[in-house]
Amino acid sequence: MKKLFLLLTITITLLCGGCYESLFPPEKTAERIEPVSDIADEINYTEKGAKILVLNYHKVDHQEISLSVTPEDFDRQLRYIRDSGYHAISMDDMYNAIAGTGELPPNPVLITFDDGYKDNYTNAYPILKRHGFKATIFVISDFVGRENYMNWDELRAMAKDGFNIESHTATHESLTDISDERLEHELAHSKKKIEEEIGREVNFLAYPTGAYNLHIAQKVKDAGYKAAFTVKYGNTDVNSNIFALERVPVFHTENTMKSFVERLHYTPLLVSQGWQLR
Repeated sequence: MKKLFLLLTITITLLCGGCYESLFPPEKTAERIEPVSDIADEINYTEKGAKILVLNYHKVDHQEISLSVTPEDFDRQLRYIRDSGYHAISMDDMYNAIAGTGELPPNPVLITFDDGYKDNYTNAYPILKRHGFKATIFVISDFVGRENYMNWDELRAMAKDGFNIESHTATHESLTDISDERLEHELAHSKKKIEEEIGREVNFLAYPTGAYNLHIAQKVKDAGYKAAFTVKYGNTDVNSNIFALERVPVFHTENTMKSFVERLHYTPLLVSQGWQLR
């Protein structure tokens, strides 16, 4: 009965976001939100074992677009997950736990960035270091060094600091729309180029736009990758498809911090009860 009441309360909260905004304006809401470590405990451990929260970012700057989180909001979000009892993990930590060969700290969180934008280095990197977090950067290998994208020296500096530099393919083409020959090139060329430049093995891929199918997943495996990420919303656990891992996308909204907290705490509870999110 208590769980049913909780679900009803959460549903009303999500459906009545406009009411919330009118009562608590955006500039005040971020200051009111407090860490909720007990909820973190509930959503990150179930009968299936540890739930891994994989956050998916793109840009950290002041552009007024959905993919851009401001540096101020990014700082608040990292402070929130740190104070709520989350512990940052690496790609290998996640993989070993899913494979059953490693253990995780309580409330594990994996922070990922797609595309390799310049602001990941100039804005996000210092904030991550200040909070003691590391992240994984999925780069489009042929875009490295272009305007608004990081260069190889910047990526090497992050890798030296413990960040994972992984593949987001060579040119970010939708993998469901290209030939097998082109698909194999996108996967192999990106992996090889990053390994040559960074000096470390590349084992993980993020699908461009999240698009994939079983055939593509097999090609990813054949290319030597150990796992791949979609943009399907949800937490990752031992029952996840290792070549279709879930993530929690983070967007700029009218009230970014409120949206962030809801996506961390409320929506995963609904998913655990069988609700389907699109």
